[in-house]
Amino acid sequence: MALDSSLKRNFCIIAHIDHGKSTLADRFIERAQIRQNRGPEQTQILDNMDIERERGITIKSQAVMIPYKAQDGKTYELNLVDTPGHVDFSYEVSRAISSCEGALLLIDAAQGVEAQTLANLYMAMEHNLDIIPVINKIDLPSADVEECLHQIDHDLGLDPDMAVQVSAKTGYGLAELFEAIVNYISPPSGDPKAPLEALIFDSHYDAYRGVVVHCRIFNGELKDGDEVTFMHTDTTYRAEEVGFFQLGLQKRDKLSAGDVGYVITGVKTISDVRVGDTITSTSKPAKKPLPGFKDVKPVVFSSIYPVDTNDYEELVDALDRLKLNDASLVYEKDSSAALGFGFRCGFLGMLHLEVVQERIEREFGLSIVFTSPSVRYHVHMKDGSMLSVDNPLEYPEPMRIDYAEEPYIQANIITPVQYLGPIINLCIDRRGTQAGMNYLDAKRVELIYEMPLAEVLFEFYDRLKSVSRGYASFDYDVIGYRRTDLVRLDILVNGEPVDALSQLVFRGNSQRRGRMVCERLRKEIPRQQFKIAIQAAIGGTIISRETISAFRKDVTAKCYGGDISRKRKLLEKQKEGKKRMKMVGNVEIPQSAFLAVLKSDEDSN
Repeated sequence: MALDSSLKRNFCIIAHIDHGKSTLADRFIERAQIRQNRGPEQTQILDNMDIERERGITIKSQAVMIPYKAQDGKTYELNLVDTPGHVDFSYEVSRAISSCEGALLLIDAAQGVEAQTLANLYMAMEHNLDIIPVINKIDLPSADVEECLHQIDHDLGLDPDMAVQVSAKTGYGLAELFEAIVNYISPPSGDPKAPLEALIFDSHYDAYRGVVVHCRIFNGELKDGDEVTFMHTDTTYRAEEVGFFQLGLQKRDKLSAGDVGYVITGVKTISDVRVGDTITSTSKPAKKPLPGFKDVKPVVFSSIYPVDTNDYEELVDALDRLKLNDASLVYEKDSSAALGFGFRCGFLGMLHLEVVQERIEREFGLSIVFTSPSVRYHVHMKDGSMLSVDNPLEYPEPMRIDYAEEPYIQANIITPVQYLGPIINLCIDRRGTQAGMNYLDAKRVELIYEMPLAEVLFEFYDRLKSVSRGYASFDYDVIGYRRTDLVRLDILVNGEPVDALSQLVFRGNSQRRGRMVCERLRKEIPRQQFKIAIQAAIGGTIISRETISAFRKDVTAKCYGGDISRKRKLLEKQKEGKKRMKMVGNVEIPQSAFLAVLKSDEDSN
């Protein structure tokens, strides 16, 4: 039986990375005692991907319904959504926020307010959510609760008296937090008698039942057997099962206004389901679809190819299913002379790229290769036209180009004062210009830098963490395009260009980048019977070169004594043979070589 909507609360947990969102979600689930028969004890219950457990991060937002008997004697339904903290997955957070009325803003008692804390707060405010500040990890020896309360007031502009102090690790303060959720977060509004309006905020694929759609009901009711229409694709299905999330799918007779749950309609065509689409009743449709989500703009581009060309069809299927579960993934067909047929993909950042790579390899058992990541450049031609280029192979001839522009970001870095010098040097080294510097208090400073997005792709975040001993936090927004001096860096192996290794780079960095790629390839490409030249070139100019020396048999071993001309004759004969071999010899580039080029400078050192 469906509850009165005044007894429902929909909320999410938002915070900077590593502030304890998933651990707090664990305590909620344990408190509600809904964890029966879950096998061996495990932490981060809602992080159900291997890659999430290994990296210790949340990648997918997960929903769970928690029953709670409040102090007023009423039983409430709390729909909790656990969200990721990393900047690359902020699109996941925005979708989770749209299905809620309130948010718990978690702040680490030892670290205080960090860059993503602010970014997530602004996102929640845009959606008019009720925000409860929660100070977590108060059991740590380094916890500074007074400072956190000051930051909640000074940095976030929230009421520090509303802040709830908890320890997600020990469960301290949980009773107060449950009561705060019931008292401070508004119940969902919506009319169960109105035409059905349900927003799709996520989905996943079940091998036996097809697509499982995750939705939030804003108006109306959804029951088993109802005929429903997906408004964006204008396709009609019958609801085979509806229910809610509770460490799995729990069947229910109906979902009504204010509920967060799932619907299975037997959809087998994955492209029919789109995140942000509205589900409505076929017999009594809504007048217009819900606003949905703004289209996500990828910022990093890379081509992906199967190691075995026979796996191409499996890669198509893998990307289709991944797209269903990861709405921010964008891809189109691509091909390469070196690697065959593949896809050009768009990602929200380097971590997003790595996660997609690992998920394809683990969940679908495919071996794949990524080309060097690139950003999207605007190339203005002399004839007045403008091209958007993210693939180096599509870069036009230099004589036809008037000028090029590259995307710039505004980076917000919050750091303890003692690491200010090294961080400023790092930003200057990455072509950053300082746009602002604010002292938040005596110990912390906020740096605002404008810098090219391409400079942040390769190991910037790792370097930032190492120079600040892990204390600096980083968040960024793309702010537009600015003029740049762009060149295409080609890599030649034995005189032949390898298209999969071409890169678009800033001219000032081209020499260093070319030298680095050549050195890595020299270590990865096996020696042959002839000498192999590895060169980096801009147009017709070679800017860097490494040589892989040939295997060399000692042909003079049998000449002991005698005239020197006998040895010279044998060496000349060997030289001629190697020259002939070089003309007809092909150099096979191993897959490890493509991967080595992608590794950051830090990894190789």
